Amino acid sequence: MPQPMNSASDWMTSGPGAKRRILCTDEILMLVEFSFETDGNADPHHHMHTQSTFVTKGKFQFTVGGETRILEPGDNLIIPSNTVHSCVCLEAGTLVDSFSPPRQDFMDAHGLELAE
Repeated sequence: MPQPMNSASDWMTSGPGAKRRILCTDEILMLVEFSFETDGNADPHHHMHTQSTFVTKGKFQFTVGGETRILEPGDNLIIPSNTVHSCVCLEAGTLVDSFSPPRQDFMDAHGLELAE
């Protein structure tokens, strides 16, 4: 059985004005930290993964399934599987997101794999 990854990866660009690092993952759940500059964004997209996001710093405008909300530190939301979503960073900040199942595309982009 693969062993969990319990140390953070290096940062990499994830979009305009945004970067990410994988904090930890196993075969079931992945935790990722995103850092955004003001006006950084994640264009509308969807994926099979259920996602949660938690704002630790800054101010973000999220649109999920056509509904737009402003999130500030301490706010959170769940993005259901295959739901179109996007965000714009209104004030520089940080998000901590979880994905289930883990994002293999993120693992591949970071050149990581779970240890055997």
